[in-house]
Amino acid sequence: MQSFAKADANGGWQAHSQGGPMKKHALLVVFVTAMVLAVPVAAFAGGGFDQFGYNYQARLFVGPADGVDRVLDNAVWGDSTYANDHLVMKWSEAWDDARFNGADWTCDAWENNEWNGAVPGGSGETWHYKIVWVGPELEDSPCWRDGGYAIWGQFEVIMSHGTAGGEHIWDVLARPAGYGGY
Repeated sequence: MQSFAKADANGGWQAHSQGGPMKKHALLVVFVTAMVLAVPVAAFAGGGFDQFGYNYQARLFVGPADGVDRVLDNAVWGDSTYANDHLVMKWSEAWDDARFNGADWTCDAWENNEWNGAVPGGSGETWHYKIVWVGPELEDSPCWRDGGYAIWGQFEVIMSHGTAGGEHIWDVLARPAGYGGY
């Protein structure tokens, strides 16, 4: 049944009902809409974070630093100093493709680490790092930014700052300090 309002001869409105195929069409639209909206919900439910803190679909790690090495042992690569620190780690699609899917590394590959040790049982330090791929040429790479420093043989730290012992420390701020190739 389809309902609508119709003007009467006196300028008022009267409610009317009319049957027909529109009801079936409206129900079909509601059903299809519900199914379309359900697919993303199911996708999010199927992905999400693992027990260590990684969400590979979102290219994100959130949790105690203890899980970053994928071993829950109250240590980070064998060192308990930073295990209770809260870590948020993000990485680009280019980093993900090269690191996990065999694609070539490019100047668009980057990762970001935000350590917060100002938590119960934490180290008491906070650090924020921006790291980009530059290749084995390091300082001679077209991806290299002035003011950074080399790490891991093919990468550059373009920003590093934090607090330790109550003091704010700037280790490095390359120019430009943004992500992506240029």
